[in-house]
Amino acid sequence: MESNELRRIFLQFFKEKDHIIIPSASVMPENDPTVLFTTAGMHPLQVYLMGQPHPAGKRLVNCQKCVRTGDIDDVGDPTHLTFFEMLGNWSLGDYFKKEAIAMSWEFLTDTRWLGLDPEKLSVTVFAGDEEVPRDEESANYWREIGIPDERIYYLSREENWWGPAGDTGPCGPDTEMFYDTGKKPCSEACRPGCHCGKFFEIWNDVFMSYNKKADGTYEKLKQHNVDTGMGIERTVAVLNGMQSVFEIDSYAPLVKRVIKLARIKEQLDQDQQKAIRIIVDHIRAATFILGDDKHLPPSNLGQGYVLRRLIRRIIRQGNLLNIKQQFLPELAHLVIDMSKETYPELQRNKDFIIKNLTQEEQKFSKALRRGLRKFNQIFKEKETITGEDAFLLFTSFGFPLEITSELAAEKGIFIDLKVFKEEFERHRELSRQATAGTFQSGLADHTERTTRLHTATHLLQQALREVLGDHVEQKGSNITPERTRFDFSHPKTLTTDELKRVEALVNQKIKEALPVSKEIMTPQEAKKQGALGFFEERYKGKVSVYSVGNFSKEVCTGPHVSNTKEIGNFRIQKQKNIGVGLMRIRASVD
Repeated sequence: MESNELRRIFLQFFKEKDHIIIPSASVMPENDPTVLFTTAGMHPLQVYLMGQPHPAGKRLVNCQKCVRTGDIDDVGDPTHLTFFEMLGNWSLGDYFKKEAIAMSWEFLTDTRWLGLDPEKLSVTVFAGDEEVPRDEESANYWREIGIPDERIYYLSREENWWGPAGDTGPCGPDTEMFYDTGKKPCSEACRPGCHCGKFFEIWNDVFMSYNKKADGTYEKLKQHNVDTGMGIERTVAVLNGMQSVFEIDSYAPLVKRVIKLARIKEQLDQDQQKAIRIIVDHIRAATFILGDDKHLPPSNLGQGYVLRRLIRRIIRQGNLLNIKQQFLPELAHLVIDMSKETYPELQRNKDFIIKNLTQEEQKFSKALRRGLRKFNQIFKEKETITGEDAFLLFTSFGFPLEITSELAAEKGIFIDLKVFKEEFERHRELSRQATAGTFQSGLADHTERTTRLHTATHLLQQALREVLGDHVEQKGSNITPERTRFDFSHPKTLTTDELKRVEALVNQKIKEALPVSKEIMTPQEAKKQGALGFFEERYKGKVSVYSVGNFSKEVCTGPHVSNTKEIGNFRIQKQKNIGVGLMRIRASVD
């Protein structure tokens, strides 16, 4: 079983069950500052889980590109990844527990599909607590299918509850399916959910029927939803009896190439194996982030900083393997070649990927060499590294704090960073700080102000195109109650006159009181009508198209005002060059 085959039969199975195949969304969420990256298939669908009709209907299936960095320090073991593909199917107010469980069982055990031995499958269900009752309904459906009581386990909220993505939003109990790998149990208490490796979680069916409110309480959603998840990489590894995900078809060629670059002839030792795994995981993650149509460059803030950290860790691990030559572009070319048929955006954006990787590697390799020399000099003289030393390495040598911390940890040193605490925390926890104080998801919290700003952003994009030219395309946006941040393609900083013309044009359209309307159509129809938006070749369903009078037409999921007169006065606050051919504008309404 290879990755492409698992992806193919999963999509085919649910297509036969009347599900519409939808494309993978961007790895960078739209208007959702609660997370920096798309970490699950549900993120792009939250608004539909809350009740808004999806253009493609009530039954959906796809393979979603995901990036998770919460476990970045665990990458290097047999299973942890920062980038992975998640298979999922959804019911948006259509079928629920009984049908979802039956379909899961059929796909797992029927010889036409995975054909797993039913005797090797166990399941877990939500044990219940003070807020939500025990999920006996799911347990009974498993019993009806034929799972005996001794292979049905009731687990806590920590184990069998999913969501919400942020502090509020759709969530619910889940039932998880585990495959017995045949390994000996670690103890008498060994059961599904144990991390010893005997039981592998092969699938997760989430029954999203609750909405978590800001006060921490739960209310029933307007509709019952099903949201499932099956990770391709881990599943393929288990189906093939492999010891790690790095042995599967999407990783093995990368591992082989790194070994060749490092000129390793003998069997890998533990440190070499960990370094290689970090390199191949991170290069896949960096390539897919750079390969996104939003053209995110490495930077020192938010998503760009996570990307830069991934790239720097690759270079650092390459240094440990004694790789002398530039090697990131070579590995990225291999990732692109292996994945471009499924994800054509990688081929479209190949030049952007290679250019940024080349620049980052050239720049950081020099800083790494200088910083390593200074680090080793300090350690040789003092046999320790202090907070003052870390501050010196960062400010004078451009040496990132996380690299200093990793090096110190390898030598068994704990760095007291009291002197450098504020700066250290700003970098170490940047992902959390990047979202501090922002509204809890543009998808789940449609406040009046964010709605006004969202519609104003449509006007802004069209105004930029009319003033600067049709080369202007949205590359990202982020909306809080205070402002809209809009990233777009343009080769240089706007002149004062151009900014004034753009602002004036937006305000003119606001004063004209243009109606905002929504239509459902196919991507082909939307293209034909000149709607702006990202279109995927594999998208077979329909899209929502919002028109602002005859001025603007975009593919979007909302929220929007009904008339531009509701927006108020639009003001551009500032602009910034954020990368090669990329500009950013911040604006507000009052």
